[in-house]
Amino acid sequence: MKLPVARGPVSSALIDALAHDGRALPAADFSGADPLADEDLQLSLFVCYELHFRGWDDVPDGREWDPELLRFRAAAERPFEAALRALAGPVRPVQPRDVPAGLAAVVAADDSPSLSGYLRGRATHEQFREFVTHRSVYHLREADPHTFAIPRLSGRAKAALIEIQIDEYGGGRTDRMHQELFTRTMRWFGLDTTYGAYVDAVPAPTLATNNVMALFGLHRRLRGALLGQLAAFEMTSSLPNRAYANGLRRLGGDADAARFYDEHVEADAVHEQIAAHDLCGSFAAAEPELAGDVLFGARCALAVDGLWATGVLEAWAEGRSSLR
Repeated sequence: MKLPVARGPVSSALIDALAHDGRALPAADFSGADPLADEDLQLSLFVCYELHFRGWDDVPDGREWDPELLRFRAAAERPFEAALRALAGPVRPVQPRDVPAGLAAVVAADDSPSLSGYLRGRATHEQFREFVTHRSVYHLREADPHTFAIPRLSGRAKAALIEIQIDEYGGGRTDRMHQELFTRTMRWFGLDTTYGAYVDAVPAPTLATNNVMALFGLHRRLRGALLGQLAAFEMTSSLPNRAYANGLRRLGGDADAARFYDEHVEADAVHEQIAAHDLCGSFAAAEPELAGDVLFGARCALAVDGLWATGVLEAWAEGRSSLR
């Protein structure tokens, strides 16, 4: 993947340092910015995090563990994590046995606007295409951030996560991997299916939805939050994906184009129970001191996704593109 175009002085210096190995890294000073909406901060984090996924063209793999780069990333993560905690609320003590019910309560309390409802009944072809463009940044690596948690778990929780991930990766069949299924939807819209092709097109809130998963996935101390984030996604996936599939069919999408969404309707109805009880419930029982982190991660997932959906719908209501 090619390094993206910078969005501010810090990301510009970071990208320049990566493109020209040996140049000094900038100071990651984002004081005064709204971390969740700051283009410079979110791109800087995304660039750093991608080194732990598939990397950047012409950037040596060894930069992944460059001490100076890790210090830079940590400095950028501090305001980001602080903003997440301010948005989602502090971690509160919870009894492990109450975690599944707590997750259900978090989902029930979510009052984010219904982007899926809009896409089902009102979105134009171009608006749906924009939605797919936004989501491509995540869906072309779907499941990968959560796989970081597998070696950090044990027992029933580990088995539950692997059960979910096996479905996400198509049970070992490339053509059934959710990452691959999404490329069919992209092709129907005439989009470039290259991994990371639209990083430059999406705004900070879209990058933030991805950066949350990377932050939680790359820090062992946040493993509980990562599981809660995954559970929230699984518990709010089935009905929206049915709406997406129906909206796509309304616009003339064929079965192949809608297969990604249809697959999630069925798979996530099962994953919802596994994630809440077998994964998060078992994890909380095994590590009760992190039970509150699970609910914090779920709140983060829904809150950040809600900010992104609000921005997309506001752009469309004003008659403009939701992309940069």
